[in-house]
Amino acid sequence: RFIFLVVLRLAHAQYEYLGYPPGYPDPEQEQYTPPVLASDTPRIQLRLAGQKRKHNEGRVEVYYNGTWGTVCDDDFTIHGAQVVCKELGYQEAVSWVPSSKYGKGEGPIWFDNLQCTGKERTLALCPSNGIGVSDCKHTEDVGVVCSDRRIPGFKFVNTLPNHVENLDIHVEDVRIRAILSSYRKRIPVTEGYVEVKDGGKWKQICNAEWNEFNSRVICGMFGFPGERRFNARVYKMFARRRKPTYWDFSVNCTGTEAHLSSCKLGQILARKSNDTCAGGMPVVVSCVPGRAFAPAPMTGYRKAFRQEQPLVRLRGGAIVGEGRVEVMKNGEWGTICDDHWNLLSATVVCRELGFGSAKEALSGGQLGQGMGPVHMNEVKCSGFEKSVTECPFNKEALGCSHEEDAGVRCNVPAMGFEQRLRLRGGRNPFEGRVEVLVEKNGSLVWGTVCSEGWGTMEAMVVCRQLGLGFASSAFQETWYWPGEVSADGVAMSGVRCSGTEMSLSHCLHHGPHLSCPRGGGRNSAGVSCSETAPDLVLNPQVVEQTTYMEDRPMFMLQCAYEENCLASNSDQTPANAYRRLLRFSSQIHNNGQSDFKPKAAKHLWVWHECHRHYHSMEVFTTYDLFSLNGTKVAEGHKASFCLEDSECDEGIEKKYECANFGEQGITVGCWDTYRHDIDCQWVDITDVKPGDYIFQIVINPNYEVPESDYTNNITKCRCRYDGHRVWMYSCHNDGSLSSETEMMFPGLLNNQVTHR
Repeated sequence: RFIFLVVLRLAHAQYEYLGYPPGYPDPEQEQYTPPVLASDTPRIQLRLAGQKRKHNEGRVEVYYNGTWGTVCDDDFTIHGAQVVCKELGYQEAVSWVPSSKYGKGEGPIWFDNLQCTGKERTLALCPSNGIGVSDCKHTEDVGVVCSDRRIPGFKFVNTLPNHVENLDIHVEDVRIRAILSSYRKRIPVTEGYVEVKDGGKWKQICNAEWNEFNSRVICGMFGFPGERRFNARVYKMFARRRKPTYWDFSVNCTGTEAHLSSCKLGQILARKSNDTCAGGMPVVVSCVPGRAFAPAPMTGYRKAFRQEQPLVRLRGGAIVGEGRVEVMKNGEWGTICDDHWNLLSATVVCRELGFGSAKEALSGGQLGQGMGPVHMNEVKCSGFEKSVTECPFNKEALGCSHEEDAGVRCNVPAMGFEQRLRLRGGRNPFEGRVEVLVEKNGSLVWGTVCSEGWGTMEAMVVCRQLGLGFASSAFQETWYWPGEVSADGVAMSGVRCSGTEMSLSHCLHHGPHLSCPRGGGRNSAGVSCSETAPDLVLNPQVVEQTTYMEDRPMFMLQCAYEENCLASNSDQTPANAYRRLLRFSSQIHNNGQSDFKPKAAKHLWVWHECHRHYHSMEVFTTYDLFSLNGTKVAEGHKASFCLEDSECDEGIEKKYECANFGEQGITVGCWDTYRHDIDCQWVDITDVKPGDYIFQIVINPNYEVPESDYTNNITKCRCRYDGHRVWMYSCHNDGSLSSETEMMFPGLLNNQVTHR
């Protein structure tokens, strides 16, 4: 019972302010005090508005003299953004953006040539041309990006004599507080009071003007796709027993907002004998979680994340709930062009996939570029569609390239997974020895992870669980990282992950009977994480177009023989006899967000005398020929003797070149071509009988180098060999076609090839 309470306490931290880890002193925080303004200071209100924005960013709009207007970007600086963000209750400004990035506003341009120092208590005190004096157009409307963190104690203050309708809501924090005991035990919390933090105190909201649209917004904020009915009678009884403290305002949402801060304030509630909710009760919401987040005690949570919706998927994201949006059309996966892409459409995608509302609508291929067609352009969702495929869109994707692929970051339920894992001893928060929280003798203790078999997939799960992006390295020794001495003991061993898990505890691992021959301490598992990762994708059409057959005499294959690029029985072949080779070109693109570099450092590359080149990875790609029932009949492999930029997209410069012992790698937006006429770029089919086969290429087969997406590392083709000629057809990357189309490839339905 004690353990359970501790676990619950950890899980409930999702609704409390999460600062530094326990034991660290809390940073000093500015406490909000309402500004005291001179009587002659112009009274204004601010709000953030516009397209493609989150609740803490947008076009700066000013309410003055009964009208909403905007601010011109002339002479605007980060100091002006600082004043705006502070006035709106955010701790600081992150950046500002000119030229109506959040769309053109309407009404007067109230401020032009603002000269703020950053210390002003209101934007109206910054020197300017004077209120309403401007030579700007709305194409010059300025926007700001504020930090997520609110000023503790911030209280919405209406400084105008008359109440301004439809002001944005600014509160310190929002939470769902579980009230009924049956819901307190659940993770995530899906039902309870909606509470806002106002003036440092948690307050309930009166349900007098509450509606289902408001509930929909609250559920979306906390990672839930929808809301449901609840038993109001029980909550009425509870409200009678314990007197609530009500917030002064009602809330007016349309149901499409991504966050409560984007809703408008409703009426100020009239106070009646210290009761601001006569005849009513506190607002309660009950949310429906996506299937991957079904509530359960944390100790019983064992599900890896699985996509629920076959028409839409996310690819290339570091954590659950983010990625490039891909849609299925005519049996083929394709992307969405980012023209008009906004939070409304992104939220439809997120809810469709079992998440909450969208935190961000990403444009410009920020989460890597897709392959294949661009299926949708100029998507315009209302926000209430069941699927993004139901939204109006332009079927012509003319001029749209994968550089404009749309992506999303969704709100996901706070499962508390990040509380059960930590990195220690690293030089920065992105690296260190992996330490896990486990139950031992009736209490929770920290320990290390056995590094036996520890690799990239396991490191990926650790980085995802901590919200640190992708793994950049997995370490089997961590003697250079002093962790917590009290956590030296091995707490988890035998860890094997598929890479899709949300928590290390969901991976296969030994139970209470640990097995770790080398022990923990200096031999514990470690990771370093990175916000970005490369993504290698082969061009299937090039394979199809360049395939041919060549008979080559053995005396011309001596170097290839030394590098094991021929069939195992080739050592019996006389020097003047021929080997039959299936040859083709490979064009390998890096569509990710960072350069692909070999795992081994330069001083560890191996010199091959015969071919006179360095190998930076011993096995970079594998080539296999299978019968239709999945039996391997021939194989080949290619060492990365020269990873370099053969060609690049327009505007991108080549960075890697192998000549003169140069650096090896593939730049983002470039590709490395292994031409059909170089050694080992083949499969030895001397002993293969004529017939129909499946040809498969796997890039980075041992997962030696971390990538953002391994599902597209496999290319499959149908292959016909009649004894004299060879054809390749239906070449495609794994995961690019519908499962029905994949059925054309019997015996090879798995999309992961495991090499350990």
